Amino acid sequence: MISVDNLAVEFSGHTLFSDVSFVINENDKIALMGKNGAGKSTMMKIIAGLQTPTRGGIRCPKDTVIAYLPQHLLIDDECTVVEEASKAFDEVFSMKSEMEELNKQLETRTDYESDEYMKIIERVSDLGEKYYALEDVNYEAEVEVALKGLGFTQEDFNRSTSEFSGGWRMRIELAKILLKKPDLILLDEPTNHVDIESVIWLENFLLNKAKAVIVISHDKAFVDNITNRTLEVSMGKVYDYKANYSHYLELRKERRANQQKAYDEQQKMIADNKLYIERFKGTYSKASSVASRKRMLEKMEIIEVDEVDTSSLRLRFPPSPRSGDYPVKVENMSKSYGDHVIFKEANMAIARGEKVSFVGQNGQGKSTMIKAIMGQIDFEGSCGLGHNAKVGYFAQNEASLLDNDLTIFETVDNVAVGDIRTQIKNILGAFMFKGDDIEKKVGVLSGGEKTRLAMVKLLLEPVNVLILDEPTNHLDLRSKDVIKEALQNFDGTLILVSHDRDFLKGLSQKVFEFKDKRVIEHFETIDAFLERNKVESLKEMDL
Repeated sequence: MISVDNLAVEFSGHTLFSDVSFVINENDKIALMGKNGAGKSTMMKIIAGLQTPTRGGIRCPKDTVIAYLPQHLLIDDECTVVEEASKAFDEVFSMKSEMEELNKQLETRTDYESDEYMKIIERVSDLGEKYYALEDVNYEAEVEVALKGLGFTQEDFNRSTSEFSGGWRMRIELAKILLKKPDLILLDEPTNHVDIESVIWLENFLLNKAKAVIVISHDKAFVDNITNRTLEVSMGKVYDYKANYSHYLELRKERRANQQKAYDEQQKMIADNKLYIERFKGTYSKASSVASRKRMLEKMEIIEVDEVDTSSLRLRFPPSPRSGDYPVKVENMSKSYGDHVIFKEANMAIARGEKVSFVGQNGQGKSTMIKAIMGQIDFEGSCGLGHNAKVGYFAQNEASLLDNDLTIFETVDNVAVGDIRTQIKNILGAFMFKGDDIEKKVGVLSGGEKTRLAMVKLLLEPVNVLILDEPTNHLDLRSKDVIKEALQNFDGTLILVSHDRDFLKGLSQKVFEFKDKRVIEHFETIDAFLERNKVESLKEMDL
């Protein structure tokens, strides 16, 4: 059991949270929720021992192992896959190396009665007690089993980690976590930049192999599938729900309704007492009663009502100009980089108004196909846009293409047309740009903020073909809901690449699967494909 006791974080006169206490039990699967800036990542770093709180602390049994997977992986690109995974045992290897070095010193030193000699003996004794208490493990074999269980082949082991995509890098990091056999796993946005197959594997691992888990994620399906408890960070406090995310939303709604009722009753009582004080403040016979009520009001703790976004913004795309019957066509297309074949003899015809999804593991060619459609790379065969196709393209690096010298407001105002211009501030607010934020220069924004701004910009451009490559990374759940509703009402053609299953559901009627150097067309909704694929994938990924 790990205990979080009276935790507080303050900086620059601002209190992020205070007097926060809760317990993490052995097999808890916890979702850490709250709006951006509430302090979720800070709390996770404190639990991981990477940040020091202003007050309070973390208590846990001796030798408790806590493993942390940050949003941004810190993998060393100079290492091979097997070298990086073996870092899980760095502490064990270091212990063994130190013992060997100290034993060599004991063999050569002759100052048997000195304090230094006795310190070496004590250190060797302490190290030996820890080292030989460990179970006898063939560490190389353990690394091999973990990596193969995560989908790596023997040929991958000696490849540089720099050759692998974000999803496969996450698997290397997870291999290290698996090998450590931690008591608590901390995951901060683990599904960003990860393909659906990786997410399915991660769910299976966390549910069946892991002990306690705390996860921060904007992937609703992922959080719902793995958690049985939700901790909400709100207005400097933490609320504990014995429920998964969807159930927590219902309970939070009830809690806020009760808070609002109590707040309204308290405000009425305050108003009644102030009226009484004002009425009788000069009456001698009521002086004691007036003074008593004043003291009561001064000592009263005002009930707070949790923050909630009550706006009902509905964003709609401008009407699409009419395109030809088939705005995207691919015939007998092949793409290779040297001897490495991405896919061959691919065919697809995407009709006007059709909504399709590209799915498959990272590295199978989804983004490559999009770049070919956009005319950004060379290829063999035929691939391109049809008559009068006006494309809105959101690439994974879209944020880097914004003009750093413009303000947030100017960036959106430059593309907005018609009545939508009157809603710019509301639209930006829905994507977490509020108040004075909209006058910030794009150049000072974080990567996540730029991604959100690029999405807003795209949503306002009059197009008839939308191509979105991983559009939901860095977006919170409400922003994703706004985008999803807009896409469902979009009357043009949609090509969508996303690992977010909850976002994908209900958005496409056809699936193109990129697998084994082929592009396979599935005449079924993304919902049906994901359900069938989940069952098959779990069988294939069983550890």
